[in-house]
Amino acid sequence: MTERSKPWVMRTYSGHSTAVRSNELYRSNLAKGQTGLSIAFDLPTQTGYDPDDPAAAGEVGKVGVPVAHLGHMRQLLAGIPLGEMNTSMTINATAAWLWGLYLALAEEQGVDAGTLSGTTQNDIVKEYLSRGTYIFAPEPSKRLIVDMIAYSVNHVAKWNPINVCSYHLQEAGATPVQEIAYALATAIDVLDAVRDSGKVDPAQMPQVVGRISFFVNAGVRFIEEVAKMRTFTAMWDEICRTRYGVEDPSLRRFRYGVQVNSLGLTEQQPENNVQRIVLEMLGVTLSADARARAIQLPAWNEALGLPRPWDQQWSLRMQQVLAFESDLLEYPDIFAGSLVMEAKVHDLTIEAQRELDEVLALGGAFNAIEELKGRLVASQSERVARIESADLTVVGVNRFTETTESPLTGDTALDAIMTVDPAVELEMVEDVVAWRRGRDEASVRLALDELVRVARSQSPADNIMVPTIALAKAGGTTGEWAGALRGVFGEYRAPTGVRGGVASRGETFALLVERSRALFERRGAPPKLLVAKPGLDGHSNGAEQIAVAARDAGFEVVYQGIRLSPEEIVAAARDEDVDVVGISILSGSHLALVPRVMEGLRAAGVEAFVVVGGIVPDDDSRTLVAHGVAAVYTPKDFSLSAIMDDLLTMVESTI
Repeated sequence: MTERSKPWVMRTYSGHSTAVRSNELYRSNLAKGQTGLSIAFDLPTQTGYDPDDPAAAGEVGKVGVPVAHLGHMRQLLAGIPLGEMNTSMTINATAAWLWGLYLALAEEQGVDAGTLSGTTQNDIVKEYLSRGTYIFAPEPSKRLIVDMIAYSVNHVAKWNPINVCSYHLQEAGATPVQEIAYALATAIDVLDAVRDSGKVDPAQMPQVVGRISFFVNAGVRFIEEVAKMRTFTAMWDEICRTRYGVEDPSLRRFRYGVQVNSLGLTEQQPENNVQRIVLEMLGVTLSADARARAIQLPAWNEALGLPRPWDQQWSLRMQQVLAFESDLLEYPDIFAGSLVMEAKVHDLTIEAQRELDEVLALGGAFNAIEELKGRLVASQSERVARIESADLTVVGVNRFTETTESPLTGDTALDAIMTVDPAVELEMVEDVVAWRRGRDEASVRLALDELVRVARSQSPADNIMVPTIALAKAGGTTGEWAGALRGVFGEYRAPTGVRGGVASRGETFALLVERSRALFERRGAPPKLLVAKPGLDGHSNGAEQIAVAARDAGFEVVYQGIRLSPEEIVAAARDEDVDVVGISILSGSHLALVPRVMEGLRAAGVEAFVVVGGIVPDDDSRTLVAHGVAAVYTPKDFSLSAIMDDLLTMVESTI
């Protein structure tokens, strides 16, 4: 009998409320057969704020676990043997800090750093392009990544210090060609920077290359996804061999983890998401020569809100059935010799190489952020337009929409998701205040001073990880680490990529433009929309598509990007004299943030309509409407023309 291949590492992306509660979830998932950890951090942790910072208000514990200091890391990983666990941390701008906490905890527990295995995501390019949890500009961000890689190869050799992340590029609208090209361009940019930094010996470069890992996406077109992964594998092997002179084939291996597509999960008929997830998993498992090394699956109800432990268990069981019940792992690559697959890989390789060459000609991924962002927004606009026109079928959304009531959701929408107690934020604020009170302030100040010195240093002998670990041991906090580096590097605002006329809208939008022109003729000004993203939520794809569609419908659009305070939104609405304020929140913080915007608008005398978009349960929608919100849109409201029609009707009602 053919020997079965080893199954991939099975993870569930999770974390919520507090470190103690998240630890309970992790230990429960491991007991169910999960074989690795995938830690989700909350937005204040990801963007470098402590729970008691005003910028963190309403966001603590919402989309992940808050980790402000070493005490939280102890709680988070209590009872989990670090030397035996493969831990993935989805952390980017503050990756060096969270890794520093992890390494400090390992040392405290007497675990040899050389035995630690896991991954820090640490891909800041895709944060600029899609996910939005960046802090610093491209060059200082690249420096932090280089320092982590250099420290890893010398001290934590089994760790993957960066996970080049094409996953979020697909979520932002990337085609398979763009996903391949932009991810490879990022990896090249980072490796070139490490090679030229003087922080690693030239003889170590093969080991550096061998520790680069990737995190990819897989959509429902799973045959194309198989071809994409085989293309990734072949192109990466060639880059490693020719650009970096890596001779050992094992160090040229395209090592990747995957979360299958969340972009395609629907609020309508959410039970259809189960088969979508299974089909997408096939795209990264069918080909043995290009199979994922780690997989985490979204839950069927992620378009509704935060999944419950039972929902996450269902996703884990999907992996286990495929790995242990099916015969998938009993065979070598089933696509070897396939003429169809070889032709598809050939075509993808030519197109992706052309796109990659364009990015390199622009100076590399870090230098081409604005151009790449514009291309992704355009690709997403075309995709959204195809769904709205039904040229791209989405079952239950634009085709086969008839349905009976689902027993999975029923009449109690809130029961279908997990919610975070608002008291968690106060608990975490009190926690961090008590933590600061109980530490040696002189030691913290010395560690912060050294962190600043090293951040300013251009010497190859200085590595940011050394003072970062020292600060973690001294009792420093996430906000203090990030605040010190903000003082050295400053902060960055990424381009929005928003421009009009990037999608083929059709007759419906032509009629909307006529109505906008009529408004201009009657009052001397076009309808004006402010698209606003309050709080720390950086997932801007929806906001960008609303901004693009509004321009295509004849609106004048004001969009200043992500992470605006309620006060900044109020000021923009007042100064720009807008007709409609559109607030986009995907972090679950709508009940905390929207009322603050509404109160500010009233106090400033702004009479604009306010609409809200996001993952908003029905009860929360009613609460927002009671606060004066004119309309609430959720993922089921996929028709941009219908939303634009609503907004124009609001403006027309004022004349």
